[in-house]
Amino acid sequence: MQYISKKHLSRRTVLQGMGVSLALPLLDSMVPAQTPVRKTAAAVPTRLTCIEMVHGAAGSTVDGSNKHYWSPAQEGRDFPFSDTLSPLEPLRDYITIVSDTDLNPATAHSPSEEGADHFRSSAVFLTAAHPKMTEGSDYFVGPSIDQIYAQQSGQDTPLPSIQLCLEMVDASGACDYGYACVYADTISWASPTQPLPMTIDPRMAFESLFGDGGTPEERLARGKVNRSILDWISHDVSKLQKNLGPSDRSRLNNYLDDVREVERRIQRIEKYNSSGEARALPAAPLGVPDSYEEHLRLMFDLQVLAFMTDVTRVSALKMSRDVSGRVWPESGVKTPFHNCSHHGEAPTRIAEFAKLNRYHVSLVPYFLEKLKNTPDGDGNLLEHSLVLYGSPMGDSNVHNHKRVPLFLAGHANGQLKGNLHVRTKDGTPMANVLLTVLRKLGVSQEQLGDSTGEVAI
Repeated sequence: MQYISKKHLSRRTVLQGMGVSLALPLLDSMVPAQTPVRKTAAAVPTRLTCIEMVHGAAGSTVDGSNKHYWSPAQEGRDFPFSDTLSPLEPLRDYITIVSDTDLNPATAHSPSEEGADHFRSSAVFLTAAHPKMTEGSDYFVGPSIDQIYAQQSGQDTPLPSIQLCLEMVDASGACDYGYACVYADTISWASPTQPLPMTIDPRMAFESLFGDGGTPEERLARGKVNRSILDWISHDVSKLQKNLGPSDRSRLNNYLDDVREVERRIQRIEKYNSSGEARALPAAPLGVPDSYEEHLRLMFDLQVLAFMTDVTRVSALKMSRDVSGRVWPESGVKTPFHNCSHHGEAPTRIAEFAKLNRYHVSLVPYFLEKLKNTPDGDGNLLEHSLVLYGSPMGDSNVHNHKRVPLFLAGHANGQLKGNLHVRTKDGTPMANVLLTVLRKLGVSQEQLGDSTGEVAI
């Protein structure tokens, strides 16, 4: 008689070397034989990614709304995508669009706050709370949904969450209009008084995921040697592979190749940036590439690696910073970002801004496809994730926060079906979407900011 053993590899297996701590993706050998994944310690959790792009959208203007620059003309399922969101069409079954919500807490609550929308909007994006006007360290806004979820899900992971950004931050002090810079620097707040710093350097993000093993002295020594982190765990990898089946060996090899490829890209960037060649971003850290798209893809890849290894289940990404004057030549728009967003309500300039909005959206499918193509338990990472993309501003020309651009991606472990466009009633708080997201993630949240209920998604 043949017995099937329920012995299995721990989901928390980590390969460690000098200054290296490499978590593993979910392997078949981590699931006891003849046991459904959902009933084991390897049960697939829901991951959350929140992505902010500043300056609103052309579709939030009256002209842009009438021309459906952002929101599709048709509600319900099987809707035709608007031009701005058309890059998402190949992923239709994973996309949920929620139109016409307002983010009123980002507006001025007193005459002294007028004109300061750029310097408080990011702090409102995931908190739906109005920031205290201050230039000191007595800032106050509210917990953000990524951190509310991280407090629940992060107890089981090495990192509760990761926070990434694509633009330089001021880090401290006053910015303008009486607001501390921290309000514009981050979208993640662990509490009303605890902002979380965002990492711009891919090297720092890589090290936080894979370089925390060993002692500080070992990590320092490893950093001085021009070798891959995989070199320090090669013996453990070989030992592990001997005990894996063919499919697990293949999966492990693919994962290690992905880690090494990301590492190589960071090393190439650092080598170029330290060569003395002229840089487009001379003030940026050594690991930051001049190419925005290359930078963004690295940050997307790092989030995928973090999710597939369950190092964390929560990430936040700030794709730009308010009043940014960056130009994206690949978009076909030569006008700097902030200037382009102040279009004076001229139809031709609104159309130009819509073109830039479309470009920004077109960068996100790279991340979504990566999630979709990454196996995760009995499905893929996109099925088991909820990705929120949006802006805390609506019509940036007048600094309002009405009809803010927003979409969700992923199935959130069956909580979202996708292929849906929901148009809300005028005046519906964006906080209702944030509250709905939390409840879809299994968080028992009574209210968030100015929420009045859930959105039917």
